[in-house]
Amino acid sequence: MKLRIIIFVAVLFFRNWSTAQPGFEELIQNLMAQENYKHATAGIHIVDLSSGEEVYALNSDKLMIPASTMKLVTSAAALQILGPDYRFQTKIGYTGEIVDATLQGDLVVIGGGDPALGSEYFTTHYYQPNFLQSWAEQVNAAGIKRVEGNLVLDGSLYDSEKIPPKWIWEDIANYYGAGASALTAYDNLFRITFRSPRKANQPTEIVAVYPKVGGLTFKNEVLSSNINRDRAFVFGSPLDGKRVIRGTIPKNRSAFTIKASNPFPEQMLADNLWQQLNNAGIFISGNVVFKKVSAHKFQNIYIQESPQLAEIVRVLNIESVNLFTEHLVKQIAVETNEIGNREDGLQQITDFYRKNNFDTNQIVMEDGSGLSHFNLVTPQFFTHLLSYMANSEQIFPVFENSLPSAGEGTLYQFDPENFSEESLLAKSGSMTRVRCYAGYLTANSGKKLAFSFMFNHFSGSHSELINLLGDIFIALKKEY
Repeated sequence: MKLRIIIFVAVLFFRNWSTAQPGFEELIQNLMAQENYKHATAGIHIVDLSSGEEVYALNSDKLMIPASTMKLVTSAAALQILGPDYRFQTKIGYTGEIVDATLQGDLVVIGGGDPALGSEYFTTHYYQPNFLQSWAEQVNAAGIKRVEGNLVLDGSLYDSEKIPPKWIWEDIANYYGAGASALTAYDNLFRITFRSPRKANQPTEIVAVYPKVGGLTFKNEVLSSNINRDRAFVFGSPLDGKRVIRGTIPKNRSAFTIKASNPFPEQMLADNLWQQLNNAGIFISGNVVFKKVSAHKFQNIYIQESPQLAEIVRVLNIESVNLFTEHLVKQIAVETNEIGNREDGLQQITDFYRKNNFDTNQIVMEDGSGLSHFNLVTPQFFTHLLSYMANSEQIFPVFENSLPSAGEGTLYQFDPENFSEESLLAKSGSMTRVRCYAGYLTANSGKKLAFSFMFNHFSGSHSELINLLGDIFIALKKEY
């Protein structure tokens, strides 16, 4: 009798406990009722991929700022338009004639818009061996020991607009604001190392800049701080080398390094190549020159290929690399108009979606990466895109593989123990007072959902919202 009573009480307690747990819809309502979010704009759309059934919708047809979830729009289109096996090509060659080991003409590098050239994300591809060493070896193998001419770099494949015009001043000189060039190299960034004093609110000292970038000058206004993280920002135009650095870094550091965007990636590539050629015993009598080279005068020595687009897109989405995404926009324009420019590339992407029955009134693209605050997308557009890609049998495995799983990349805040076997795959997007997620969730039932959560203009902290959304994802996974 006592055992029956104990079992009855336990079952009753479990039922009461389980019914007390709020469902995912209630959790959303509770979130939006909180002081930090009740005046914000939220848009949510969730669909069942197998049936196409709408599971949940809140302002799902409203245009909202997507931040880096915009990368899904660009990378999905690039995989479809260019193909996952696509490779960028940088060409090394010459003009003139080779006579007795002397090139009577110019040594030439023709940029192919490779966003990954010399990138820290692709060390195996470019540094085993060093790609510039390989270039020098190929020049030597062509019989060139001396150049009676110039080192010419041709970046004419892309237009001169490196930075989208609607990026903000705070972003463009920092590492994530690097612009796209046909001669991009080394992620178009450099590093600044500071020394900070023992006390807070004291001036810091720049002790190193690496790699050296000719033409840059620095005004250092960075102070030491009790806050133990990087709060320093670099300011400057993409058209000149004047840089002002403001903010704070932790106190009492002998070496604290931040990253900044390089406004002169072509010059850095030229300087490093010049040095590598010298090391290989190949000497140039002239100078570094940037100009377009006539195709009929150019004689090819070597073609440097990038990793496959599938590999680039995986890094792009997992690490949220703005530079790679802006390259895809321009390269899509190259494939249709022969010149890489942002406006044509964005138009080609929009046209691609229109031709595939997307409502393109639900998207406004100012860039490919989402760094512009003027981009707009609806949650419905994202779930349509995710559904469309899931039905693209050949492309989908590549696209799905590019999405971070819980605990990985930009989803590092979500505990993978709550989302085993990659049941959560999503791209995040964040900027000041903007937080978004779009991706796939596999429920405990085995059903696969496509979702888009978009929050704009909230006053709470990002960490608070991430925790609340984590609870919502867990509840959705259990319920559906």
